[in-house]
Amino acid sequence: MTEQPPAPSAPKPGDLLALAVATARAAADLVRERAAGVVEVAATKSTATDVVTQADRDTEALIRRLISQQRPEDAFFGEEGEETTGTSGVRWIVDPIDGTVNFLYGLPRYAVSIAAEYAGEVVAGAVVDVAAGTLYAAFRQPDGSAAAVRDGEPVTVRPPAELGQRLIATGFSYDAGLRRIQAEALVRFLPVVRDVRRIGSAALDICGVAEGTLDGYLEEGLHLWDHAAACLVAEAAGARWEATTGVGGRRFVVVAPAHGFDDLRKAAVQAGFLPVESLPGVVPD
Repeated sequence: MTEQPPAPSAPKPGDLLALAVATARAAADLVRERAAGVVEVAATKSTATDVVTQADRDTEALIRRLISQQRPEDAFFGEEGEETTGTSGVRWIVDPIDGTVNFLYGLPRYAVSIAAEYAGEVVAGAVVDVAAGTLYAAFRQPDGSAAAVRDGEPVTVRPPAELGQRLIATGFSYDAGLRRIQAEALVRFLPVVRDVRRIGSAALDICGVAEGTLDGYLEEGLHLWDHAAACLVAEAAGARWEATTGVGGRRFVVVAPAHGFDDLRKAAVQAGFLPVESLPGVVPD
């Protein structure tokens, strides 16, 4: 009888975070270097306005290389390259430049986002605000708890506030039909909150909830790589989050301090971002 190879041991989330942080910092250095030169569109994706730069591609290639040098048996799921499988149970979820249009236009709000998933759960995440150099990071302890830091210092969500006193961030799809749905819902949503911001990087928006510079975030049309790392940071800072399906049929993510999550989600339903019959559920990657 042929002996089966031993199952790989569970990784230490702290070790995965250390690799995510080191890799994200190196990637941010490359993005910063490219931002100092001429940035041009290399290709488009879903629409003519959904752009990719050569810096996106080169940065993801660097991230893949640095991680695979340390952990060659891991899987990889990135925005700009082919998904690869692995044998370790670990999958890296990467957005090399979250906020590519900001990067293209020279607006200093874009990030490198790297998350490590084990057995279907994100256990480590690092987000670097490239222009500011700020690092947001978190990893999950064996007991399931987690703590979030910004440049090594603990962060926490904002204290409770009435819905009308909350500053909420959002974003808009590159698809014209979904953008129309979002705009119509926004007209109904704006009167019930303090104000709405459109910053241009989902990862930085969600980290804003974690550090208390925003009261919440919601958007339809995200991919897992847009929010995987940042949602762990937000959760570790005291937020609740959900990925479900919006009225346009795409992945809808809502993030808010745990004490205000239900109110924000209800407002999203009433405004028309989410269907009335919506229930929490798992959506495809």
